[in-house]
Amino acid sequence: MIKNTFETIREFLEFELFSLGEYTLRAYTIVAIFIVFLITKVILWLIKTTMFRKQKQKSQDLGNTYALFQIIKYVIWVIAFAFLLETIGVKITVLVAGSAALLVGIGLGLQQTFNDVVSGIILLSERSIKVGDVLEIDDDIVRIQEIGLRTSTGANRDEITIIIPNSLITTNKVINWSHQSKKTRFKISVSVAYGSDVDLVIKVLKESALEHSDITDESFVDVQFMDFGDSSLDFQLLFFSENIFKIEKEKSDIRKIINRKFIENNINIPFLQMDVHIKKGPLAPISTKLNTGLKGGTNVGAENIS
Repeated sequence: MIKNTFETIREFLEFELFSLGEYTLRAYTIVAIFIVFLITKVILWLIKTTMFRKQKQKSQDLGNTYALFQIIKYVIWVIAFAFLLETIGVKITVLVAGSAALLVGIGLGLQQTFNDVVSGIILLSERSIKVGDVLEIDDDIVRIQEIGLRTSTGANRDEITIIIPNSLITTNKVINWSHQSKKTRFKISVSVAYGSDVDLVIKVLKESALEHSDITDESFVDVQFMDFGDSSLDFQLLFFSENIFKIEKEKSDIRKIINRKFIENNINIPFLQMDVHIKKGPLAPISTKLNTGLKGGTNVGAENIS
């Protein structure tokens, strides 16, 4: 019975699915492809589980662990793909040698794609940008969610997912708000009317910042008297915050507090004013004449207007 079972399995594996010239595709080729794919997925799962478990135990940076895993994943998939080609009877060395000219043409046509791929390898190996970092790209603030081989994925403050070509990150000026310190300094510009008590304004601005729940250290709050404006005294409130990604919401809350405290302390925020002085005197006679230039048109004139 066992012999008959093995014989049935052998016949199934040797069953011819497809034939083209000298090439024949049998059932065992499909099974082998499935096994290689399954083994690759299992190996990647084991590596990922092990790496991220160690990352939690040793409190390592999540972005560094993710970048290393991405590099390992791409290498393993390249090896698996080579095995798949060998399994279906394609010789890698012959394929590469025979398609050299074709690869050159494809390379020229996909130059930007290759540029993005190389940039992805640089990002993953250099790790200057990591998952979770907050970047400023093209005047948009984005939190990086995934770094791929060709593109990276991030979400902006409106929770809109943005696909970013990796070359855009490596070749353009990008501000990494998370790179050096968890706390970053921000500023709010405020103008008050001429005649306001400068010391009182500085005191109120500091109190307004410290009244916010995210700002607790008074030594990190400062107020600078910036300039004498055209119709105002200009100040700048400086403070440090860890809430980098949602800082605009925090600024809005602080502005509400400033407005309330200005009303309580009778400090006025000026609006733009312009003084126009009109001199009285004799006007020269004005003569204007409008001609429509059309046949049968009318002439409108005004003379000796003073």
